[in-house]
Parts: sequence; C-alpha cells; structure tokens
Amino acid sequence: MVKQTIQIFARIKPTKKNTAVYSVSSEEQASASLEFVVPKDTADGFVNNKRECFKFRFQKVFDQATKQERIFEDIAKPVADSVLAGYNGTIFAYGQTGSGKTFTITGGAERFSDRGIIPRTLSYLYECFSLDSSTMYTTHISYLEIYNEMGYDLLDSRQEASRLEDLPKVIIMEDPEQNIHLRNLSLQQSANEEEALNLLFLGDTNRMIAETPMNQASTRSHCIFTVHLCRREPGSDTLRRSKLHLVDLAGSDRVSKTGLNGQLLTEAKYINLSLHYLEQVIIALSERNRFHIPYRNSMLTSVLRDSLGGNCMTTMIATVAVDKTNLDESISTCRFAQRVAIIKNEAVLNEELDPTLLIARLKQEVQSLKEELFMLTGEERDGQLTMEEIQKLEELVKAFLDDPGPDVTLSLGPDMRKIQYCFSLLKTMVLASRIGRSSNCDIQASPAVIPEEKDICEHHSAEEVAKLKEMLMQRNNEISILVKLLKKEKKRANDAILQLTSITNRQKHAIMSDSSLSAMPQLKDGNNEPSSNTPGGRAVLYMKRGPLLSVGKQEAFESFITDHEDHVIIEDNRSLLKQRSAEARKLGEQLHDAKQKINEFKKQIEIHRRQRAVYGVTGNHQNVDEEQDLVEENLRKNIEQEKKTYKNTVGHLKALKTEIEHLQLLLERAKVKLQKDFQKWWSEEASNVQETEARSQTRSPCGTLQPSSPCSPGFEYMPARPGVQATVKPDPTDRACSSSSCQDFRIVIRKTASTH
Repeated sequence: MVKQTIQIFARIKPTKKNTAVYSVSSEEQASASLEFVVPKDTADGFVNNKRECFKFRFQKVFDQATKQERIFEDIAKPVADSVLAGYNGTIFAYGQTGSGKTFTITGGAERFSDRGIIPRTLSYLYECFSLDSSTMYTTHISYLEIYNEMGYDLLDSRQEASRLEDLPKVIIMEDPEQNIHLRNLSLQQSANEEEALNLLFLGDTNRMIAETPMNQASTRSHCIFTVHLCRREPGSDTLRRSKLHLVDLAGSDRVSKTGLNGQLLTEAKYINLSLHYLEQVIIALSERNRFHIPYRNSMLTSVLRDSLGGNCMTTMIATVAVDKTNLDESISTCRFAQRVAIIKNEAVLNEELDPTLLIARLKQEVQSLKEELFMLTGEERDGQLTMEEIQKLEELVKAFLDDPGPDVTLSLGPDMRKIQYCFSLLKTMVLASRIGRSSNCDIQASPAVIPEEKDICEHHSAEEVAKLKEMLMQRNNEISILVKLLKKEKKRANDAILQLTSITNRQKHAIMSDSSLSAMPQLKDGNNEPSSNTPGGRAVLYMKRGPLLSVGKQEAFESFITDHEDHVIIEDNRSLLKQRSAEARKLGEQLHDAKQKINEFKKQIEIHRRQRAVYGVTGNHQNVDEEQDLVEENLRKNIEQEKKTYKNTVGHLKALKTEIEHLQLLLERAKVKLQKDFQKWWSEEASNVQETEARSQTRSPCGTLQPSSPCSPGFEYMPARPGVQATVKPDPTDRACSSSSCQDFRIVIRKTASTH
C-alpha cells in the first residue's frame, strides 16, 4: 500500500496579451511557488484592505516556454510507470475555459511535437511492452463523455454517429460493495499503438465542441480516456489489473463576463454545476471529521470516486492564464489546487488469482473429494475409464518405472478402477520383459554364431585387433564431426529460410505502408480506404470518404481549401510526411543490406569451420589453425559491427513509424475540419442567396429571373468564401432591358482582401 497526497502541478498558458504581474520560483527540488501581484485600485478609495500578493505552492510550475515533452516526462511518465507496476493512476487538468487543458491532455492537431499526454503515454506503454517481451500484457480502452450530466460512449463500434444523441448513453450502476459500474460503456481491445491512436481519433471526432467568446474550439463536456491494463508474468498464477484515467475537464465560464446565451448558456450551467460538486467533494475530503462524502451528486464525481481519496495515484494539472482579464479565475484555480493537495490516497497493488487457473484448481479439488467419498463409503463405480484417463495412467506408470529413485511413489487416488488398471498394466509389462529375456538367451546359445566368432579370434592377432580398434575410433570421431556439421548446416539453412521469409514479409509490409503513405489523403480523393473491421478503421474510413460534391461545388471547395487558414500547416505536414516516408524507405534498404552482410559473414564462418574439420580429419591442421582463427575472429568482429548498425537503424525506424502515424492522424483531422467548415460556409452563403433573390423578386416586375428569359440570360452562382465576396451588378452589354425597374443581373465574383 502506498499512501501519498495528490500531486499538483501548474502550467502557464503562453500569451501575447498584457500579462499580470506574476513570478515563478523553485526554492527546492521537490517544490516550486507561483506568486501573483494584484495592485490596488485607486478608485476604491484610500482605505483599501484588499490583498495584493497571492502565493501558491506546487510540486512544479511550468512557465510559458515549456514544451509538451517535458510535461510528459515530469508529470505523466511516473504515473504510467506506477500503472505498469499494478497501481491505478489518474491525471486530470483543471482550469478556466481557454487555459490549455485540452492542449495539455490531448495535444494540438497541427504538428507532431504538439502531441499531448494521451498519445505520448500510449507510445510509452507500448514501448515498454515491446521491451518486456517475457511478460504478457492485454490492453483495453474506453472513452467516456459527460455532456449536460449525461454519459455517452465515444467508441461506439456499432454505428457511425453523426450527432451526439445517436451515441449510446452510459448509465452508472453501483453494487452492494459500493463499486461503480458503467453500463453501455464499451471496452475496445488494442493490440498495438496504431489501433490505440485510431480509437483516440475516433473519440475526438465525436466530442462536443463549440465556439465561445473565450475560446474558438471550446470543449463543452468532460471526457475520460481510460486505459485498462492486465499484466501476467510467466509461470505465475496471479494477475495484475490496473487502469489509467486521463481526464480532460470542461472549462468553467463566468457568464457575467462571457455573455453566453441559448445552448451555450445551458452547457455552461451544467459545466459549472458539475465543477461545483467536484469542489464540494474536495472540501469534504480535506475535512478530518467528515463522514459523508457527496460522490453521488454528479456523474463526474461518481466515476472519479477511486481517484479522489481512494485506491489511486492521482495527479492534477492546474492550467493558468496570466492575462489581466483572467487574473481572478487564475487565482481561483490555484486555490482549488491547494485544497486538492491536502487529500490523501491509498493506492493498493491490484493483484488477483487467474480465474482460469482458480477454476481448474477447484475442479481438481472437487474431483479428489468425490473420490475420497467413494473410498470411504465403499461404493463401486460402474462406469469405464475414458481414453484420456487411460492415457494419463500409462504416462504415470511409465514415469514411475523410468525413475531410478527408491522413494518414488505412484499416486493414483482412491479410485479402485485406476488402481486395478495400473496393476494389470504392470503385469503385462513384466510378462513382456520375461519373454524378451528368454528369446535373447536362445539367440546367444545358438551354434551358428559361435564358429564365426572363433574364426575371427583365430585369424587376427592382438596387434591387429588394437589397430582395428584405433581405426574404428578415428572413423567414429570423423563420422560424429561430420554429423554435427550436417546438423548445424541444416539448422542454419532452416533459420536462413525463416529469416528470408520474414524479410520478404517485412518488405511487403513496408511497400504496402509506403504506398499508403504516398497516397495520403489529398483532401479530394479517397482511393485508399482502410479496413472497417476495427472501430478506428471505420472512423478513418468515414473521414476519408469526403463530400460528394457537384462540379461547381467542387470548384468552390478547392478554392476554399487554398484560402483556408490551415492550408499552410496542411502543406507543411504533407511535405514532412513525404520526407519521413523517404527516410523510412532508405532505412529499410539499409536494414536489408545489413542483414545480407551478416548472412554472408556467417556463411564464410561456416566454410572456414568445414575446412578446419577436413584438415583435422586428414591430419594437416598444424599450420592452418592459427590462420583460420584469425580469419574467423575478423569475421565475428564484422558481424558485431553490422548488428550494432542494424539495431540502431531499427530504433530510428520505429521512431519514424510513430511520427508518420501521427502525421497521418493530423492530416485526417485537418481534412475533417475543412469539410465541416466548408459545409457551414456553404449553408450560410446559400441562405444569403435566397434572401437576395427574395429581395430582387419584390423589386423587379419581371418576377423571378429565368435562365431562358430575354431579360435574364443564363448565369451560374458562386457564393462568397473567406477572402472572396459575391456582388450583383447590371450587365452593361445588354440593351434589351435597360429600364431601372427590370435589368439583367449577373453574379460576378470580386476578389477582396483576405480576412485571415
């Protein structure tokens, strides 16, 4: 059992606005302090007793220039290590809206270096799995969203939901031991890092996001990404089950400052209420003589019951915005963190017996008790022994006879059928051995063999017999050496065949992955569609379909892409993806060359060993051994060098693979965002056009403009997009309709200054 308080950290959001007066000091290695200075306002009068200095203590304080990698190393990596050891872990981010919680937990969608705690933790866990190959790990992932006090499963594999209401609702259930169970929350198994990242991507696309005055992409719900880990060591009967909660809380909104209304106001009400209940739980846990903890007030506190004062190692990240307008909210966040730091958790190692082994052991115990009961009562069994039981008894008798120890016993249990069968089996073995001995004695006593032995003894003297024995021993030694060489050669040939097949399979996999990388979505074509067997594959397949557009709408979509604010970032990521793919191909070629060199060196060593064996048989090995040893030593050195280069190249290739997969996810997210923005912009422009046509109908006596009308020639409408404005003006070349009340209108696209 590990008793410790909740670890608290502070991260300051980078900003270019006017910042408040704050300072960060690291007095000790294990603690740091964050201090805010609030100058007094002269408008409040000369007698002003307001507090000017606010100082808060944390484990560490990360300033504005801190990178994502350091956040993971200092905060998430220790928690991940404890989860691998068998303890439960939780990391949650708390702060006002727009302070950087989602960026810290999930990461940014623009660059590979902006990965957050969740993708970096997944990469670290699977890296540890590959290093510890002797231990068996199984991983399951769940993704829960709490929106307006209703739980939703973001990893629903049964359907592709277009709305949040289409997702299955999660219901909280509690057993008599007060353990929380989440009904309708699916657990998806992930065998590798790629599947886990696809599940994360699927859940992020289903999240509830809206634009607020404080944040353009504000998450309007609490999200809990959970990794369930099961570990079993070889030869052990126990299992270690642990779980890691990575929580992205929704940001609190001060309605008087943001001015929210409508649906955003309803969402802010539920968010602030759930955070208020979370603070109530924190206050109740910090009080010593408090017996009742109000976990059931909200769904968030019910799910995080173990993380707050229970069996878990919990870490909190307080995200702080140091703008002058957000100073009060930042101080409130730091005060909440100080109350959280008082809570003590008792983390217990989650070990349990393997259920399958426990069931087998109990069945065996029940069977032995039944046999003892039959033995005591004297009841005889009428049933015959099965083939499995007979085979097992034969193996036991054979092992009993083969063991020369005098203290060996044959344990058969109280079943008389087994005892009788073993006695009959021993009887048949004894009779068979007696018959074999009598036949051997008859063969030895036959007169046909004795004259031949006498002739051999008479024709060969003692010296000739000694020479023949010596020659026979030499031939036996030669034959044994050659047999060993043949066996080694056969084994190496089989290994070479297996390695060659594995290399060809890797090359095929690399060619397939390169082809998929080279066919990275160009935001228009979707030829390479992934498999839909897994939930992540269905998500990526759903993203790659793209909108089915008409010709005019497709042209508008292409021009919309070029004018979008993320166009430069998308092109940078695409070029970086091509560069990393080329590097991966080169590394694959280097691996292939190194493998071929190692095989060639091994073949040369085998040739030299054969030559040495031949020289040893013929007797000409006095001057050759030294030369052969030098050649073999040089070849071994070359093999060691090639192995080192091979290992280094494999490590670099793994890192490139992780970066390539993340770049693919970034491009997919950018594509989804572009499609959503385009659909939103297109619907707005279509409504504007309808309003314009309605106005023109009320002003023009000709009514609605028809393409075939003499006063309204054919036209094609292209709506305005960011940076392009659609204007309507009369056609000066048309003299057939020159009146002010009925003029020919043509829609002309006029380029304006870009707003981005």
